[in-house]
Amino acid sequence: MEQQNTRSAFVAIVGKPNVGKSSLLNKLLGEKVAIVTNKPQTTRTKITGVLTKNEVQYVFIDTPGFHKAKTKLSDSMIKAVNTSIKDVDIVMMVVEPSGKLTQAELDLIENIKQQKIPSILIINKIDLISNKELLVARIEQIMQLHSFDAVIPISVQENNGVDLVLAELDKYAEEGVHFFPDDTLTDQPERVIVSEIIREKILLNLHQEIPHGTAVVIEKMREREGKDIMDIDAMIYCEKDSHKGMIIGKKGAVLKRIASTARTDIEEFLGVKINLQCWIKVREDWRNKESFIRNFGLSDN
Repeated sequence: MEQQNTRSAFVAIVGKPNVGKSSLLNKLLGEKVAIVTNKPQTTRTKITGVLTKNEVQYVFIDTPGFHKAKTKLSDSMIKAVNTSIKDVDIVMMVVEPSGKLTQAELDLIENIKQQKIPSILIINKIDLISNKELLVARIEQIMQLHSFDAVIPISVQENNGVDLVLAELDKYAEEGVHFFPDDTLTDQPERVIVSEIIREKILLNLHQEIPHGTAVVIEKMREREGKDIMDIDAMIYCEKDSHKGMIIGKKGAVLKRIASTARTDIEEFLGVKINLQCWIKVREDWRNKESFIRNFGLSDN
């Protein structure tokens, strides 16, 4: 039966690194499509999540954290943010409830203002402040910079206020066909999600100076004929020989832990048993080499 009176809304989720954009996306979808760690700049590419609720389809674009470019990869990440806030129906800017706004955040607010795009201010991590007067001051501070169409304080960690976000977004859904099948969760190929799951485990198991110099490429992903099992070969690229040793760990302990925890999440995501094999290669300074960035699928071009 053909669906009638369908509506859709394209939503960009923007903000500085580590404010909870990916966590918010996963919470809205009810599934994990974006990796989450306590390290900044976790998301490198635009991850599109799709949520269809009855007649309304929301297409979320989770962007890399907006920050000062230090490498060609960082520059590509910033381009991804700027591209994302064009041709969307609404922008959700996620900020923390306290602290000084960074120059990158001020630039992002100005960008939203100049684009004249409908925008919602999402103040995340309100569970971290006990004095609600600070929250009121924060809202006043940002609203003086730009008159956001709505302000929603939330705590993704405690699932507080997240339902209000969807209720507000519903106002911006426009009549028209759904752009994805109603059971779609993301437009990212399974290989991309699998590589991101593995990279998340690297981020969680290694020191901060190493993970952002790593990339994961899925070289093989094939179901065994007649068996409910999938073989996956993943190549982990790093920038230094010393990093390779640290990723492997003593007697291979760190790499085994990365692969084991990744396999659990991948099996849950794909719904089949996984045979995961991980290898490591060194590609010095790959984050400043456009050919590697393109080959790793991290270019915005």
